[in-house]
Amino acid sequence: MDYGTVERGSFVRRLNRFSALVRMEGEEVLCHVKNTGRLGELLLPGATVYLVYSDAPQRKTRWDLVAVESKGQIINIDSQAPNRVFGEWVRAGGFRSDVQYVRAESVFEDSRFDFRLEFAGGTQFVEVKGVTLLRSGYAYFPDAPTERGVKHLHGLMRAVEAGYEAAAVFILPMKGARCLRPNDDTHPAFGAALRAAAKAGVQVYAYDCRVAAHSLQVDRPVPVDLTTEEQR
Repeated sequence: MDYGTVERGSFVRRLNRFSALVRMEGEEVLCHVKNTGRLGELLLPGATVYLVYSDAPQRKTRWDLVAVESKGQIINIDSQAPNRVFGEWVRAGGFRSDVQYVRAESVFEDSRFDFRLEFAGGTQFVEVKGVTLLRSGYAYFPDAPTERGVKHLHGLMRAVEAGYEAAAVFILPMKGARCLRPNDDTHPAFGAALRAAAKAGVQVYAYDCRVAAHSLQVDRPVPVDLTTEEQR
């Protein structure tokens, strides 16, 4: 996926979950933060950030904050990007080569999953999660409690019980992760649900990305570590 033209700025401060001030060409500009997560390790005062301009008349702000530089690399923080980049990748045959049909936003029972994939052998429901938290070389999800994420995992388990394939796919819009781990400190219920889902037959994958200020592309698999702290 490609944003086209992006502009560089210097992060000033976050005002709330949705907005922040960024200094551009000596002026403080209000921008929309396209991620409601905490991002406390990334959105630091003075950090270089990248913004996309929008001229939509209904907008209160003209800029979307989509990426930030951290520890020598650019990390995409656009919460819509993981779905977009996975959608492009799966339609190109990158996720699995036997896909015949891809439908975004598909409902199963009381769950709405990001993708429904059809192939000769059946159907697979896929839920995509974006990961922005990287600590000491380990990627963690979530960076804030997500009851919605737990609900999705239970829905994927029910899909498996009904005879479908199901997968939780974690997209890391960054490089440098040794593996992905559930963030048990932040949301132990999500970690428990992810381990239960994997045990029930839900496939769990993680992939990093090639990231530029203006683009994002799925690159390589990242190992998933579902052991608990006590087991390590």
